[in-house]
Amino acid sequence: MKMQRLPFYLMILALLVAGFGTAWLRHVETDVPLMPGEQKPVWLIEARIDFFAQGGETTVRLDLPDVTPGFRLIREQAASSGYGFAVLDDNNNRRAEWTRRNAAGYQTLYYNAQYLPATRSAVEAPESAQMAPEVSEVFWDEPQATAARELLRGALSRSTTPASTAREILKLLNSSSPDQNAELLLAAAPGRADLLVNLLNQSGVAARTVMGLYLEDARRRQSLTPMVEVYTEDGWVVINAETGEQGLPENLLLWSRGEAAQLDVIGGENSRLSFSMIRQTVPAMALSNTQFSDNIFSLLGVYSLPIEEQSMFKLLFLLPLGALVVVFMRVVVGLKTAGTFMPILISLAFLQTTLVPGLISFILIVGLGLLLRSYLSYLNLLLVARIAALIVLVIFLIGVLSLVGYRLGFNAGITVTFFPMIIIAWTIERMSILWEEEGVREVLTQGSGSLLVAVLAYLLMSVGVINHLSFNFPELNLVILALILVMGQYTGYKLSELYRFQSMRADD
Repeated sequence: MKMQRLPFYLMILALLVAGFGTAWLRHVETDVPLMPGEQKPVWLIEARIDFFAQGGETTVRLDLPDVTPGFRLIREQAASSGYGFAVLDDNNNRRAEWTRRNAAGYQTLYYNAQYLPATRSAVEAPESAQMAPEVSEVFWDEPQATAARELLRGALSRSTTPASTAREILKLLNSSSPDQNAELLLAAAPGRADLLVNLLNQSGVAARTVMGLYLEDARRRQSLTPMVEVYTEDGWVVINAETGEQGLPENLLLWSRGEAAQLDVIGGENSRLSFSMIRQTVPAMALSNTQFSDNIFSLLGVYSLPIEEQSMFKLLFLLPLGALVVVFMRVVVGLKTAGTFMPILISLAFLQTTLVPGLISFILIVGLGLLLRSYLSYLNLLLVARIAALIVLVIFLIGVLSLVGYRLGFNAGITVTFFPMIIIAWTIERMSILWEEEGVREVLTQGSGSLLVAVLAYLLMSVGVINHLSFNFPELNLVILALILVMGQYTGYKLSELYRFQSMRADD
């Protein structure tokens, strides 16, 4: 017997794995939030370029971030009236380029980028995945060459790794009382970061200069900070040449690498580059749609459809949840309802009218419809004619209630018009037939059971998290299908039967 049910259990397991697994992949690949209303912090960074154009052809190039550990580029744009703009990607070197045939006088260009803090990974150059970078040759003038050799001799004697070599060199350069070799090199060097890079390359350690931007909320006219990257067996490691701090701070955005100029202005002079930044909070769902519009999950998702179709699917994706509630209440609890689909459709109608107005309208219309049906039975009409007449009377009742509600200023009267006519007609038809066959008591039993199940389904469908998950992760309906199949195999006592037979247990 167990072997015969094995395919069923495997199917249930496959549905659960497919549902949860696909939902998790969608969350990981597209950053769709698992909770509604989730917000994420983003940094809006603005680079401002000021220069004086000389009256001819003008070309402005600005280095842009390429590999940005700890941050992900969301969008970028330029504000430059009268200039052509393009972002060029040449050998992993991203540059913004502005061009104009005739420009004269004071000019201001803007570049805006939005960055999302992300999981911080190792700082690696593209070539590091293939082979270790070559050490650059360094040429010194005397007496700096002699001073560099002497300083390196002491640093190398106390270090064994590239990172420790950098630390020992910085100790000698940053000492409160540096020796004459360190003083000579510091006096001749254009910057401490450049000096550290040259000393490390001379010692056989691959190093390069990087420019970083420290992010602080609501700061203006900030400049790039020179840093040093040292190549180790773990990849490139960032070192602050001023403080000796090793590692990449969380609020540091690596802007450019190498010795090339960050800003190059052709046809202008007196150029200046400055940065402003602000920290914003934006909806995580909007970020996901912006970043991953070309992802396979997004292409197969509902967001690629027009808004009208999205609204329709938002309700349709709730139907399996209503079916789950109906199956549980009928199979496990043992509650009687007027059919299987009617409570689901009633709960969907409640989603449009809200619960209290929907209940009042539904009970009032169905009650009046049943009273009219009892009168029509005295006319000895055929079943088809009686139901058709009932539908006409129901539509008339809905119109009257809507008009009265509107005149009295009640929103409930207006929302009645959105009640699906087929649900009302189907309900009254089924209740009237049940009245004929089983009597009033059965009508009240199944009608109240249907309303109770509809209310429970509505309350479940109204939960914000469930609405969010059902619409953004439609594959979770496979999990609901698995639960329905499992409950479909239940043949034990219903909860209502346990209550009914409780007196027999007491007698035993």
